[in-house]
Amino acid sequence: MTTPSLPILPTTVVGSYAIPAWLWAAYEKIEAGGFGAMDLAETENDAVETAIRDQERAGVDLISDGEMRRQGFIVSIFKYFRGLRPLEPRRKVGVLAYDGHVLYEPVERISAPDGLGTLKELDYLRQATTRPFKITLPGPLTLATQIRKGGPYRDRLEVAADLAPILNQELRTLAARGARNLQLDDVYQSFLMEPKRLVELYDRCFEGVAVERRFWHICFGTLEGFGFGERSYRPLFPAIASACADQLVLEFANREMAESGLWREFDCSKELGAGVLDLKNFYVESAELVARRIRRVLETVPAERVWINPDCGLARLPRYLAFAKLQALVAGTGQVRYELAGTEPGRTFFRPPPVAPGTSSDT
Repeated sequence: MTTPSLPILPTTVVGSYAIPAWLWAAYEKIEAGGFGAMDLAETENDAVETAIRDQERAGVDLISDGEMRRQGFIVSIFKYFRGLRPLEPRRKVGVLAYDGHVLYEPVERISAPDGLGTLKELDYLRQATTRPFKITLPGPLTLATQIRKGGPYRDRLEVAADLAPILNQELRTLAARGARNLQLDDVYQSFLMEPKRLVELYDRCFEGVAVERRFWHICFGTLEGFGFGERSYRPLFPAIASACADQLVLEFANREMAESGLWREFDCSKELGAGVLDLKNFYVESAELVARRIRRVLETVPAERVWINPDCGLARLPRYLAFAKLQALVAGTGQVRYELAGTEPGRTFFRPPPVAPGTSSDT
């Protein structure tokens, strides 16, 4: 079954959604052992419903479940791994930052015999919404940032090499279950390695995964508003254009649309997921500002290859602000669609989804 036809300049999210106040309160009781299995399932389902309904009300074309079951984009994934021993955070006082997270030490080869929990996300999404959606996962190098070298591993690259087949199995299973849009997220710390190796790891994760779109989000980091490294994608080009990803999802808004011309400069044939909402800024963009940012992207990338999204996930924003920003995203995109289509406001023109490798167009 293919994704329904999407309008030109499809709107989507990167993955996570803002966490409601009641869910923050629930986390405290969950961590204290105050929830039973049914309590936890009900809470997670309600949180996913909140994220879905907000995205639907905002008018987002391709949604996610908000990563609401994860209790952190990357943190909760580690409960599925075997072969790791948790270490105390290096710093516990002051503002939460990257050195305040739990790290892990390998004690044996890493495995995840029961998967990484995304099948539950997929199954619930399929019955909870009629909108097309994507499932997101942290990439192998992103996961490796919280795993120290040691045990059978000489460095984090060797750790990432063992995580890639685990992610590949998860992605294959999701595709076999009917997921049509899958995404990996990598953080900028990963880019300190040779770009070619980064591409090789991404491709290894998606080897044999037949879906309509393979997304690759490349993030500068948003923990408490802090990034992680130089904010430039230029070092990744032209190597990144050779990845098997169908779409590169990049941040532009928080850099005043810098480097939006890389597509033309390097003649990149990939789709671009253009970040036009600044999530490191505590204000709501106007529809007109969003439209201006989109027009800037369209100066160098054909509209048929552009998707519109926030810079990153929305989990670090209060819910009212995240929802208002999504409304601006959709409204600003609507303005540009109107200009492109030459029709009355509110109407869009459509294009068919791509055909996944090995499938027919009528499935």
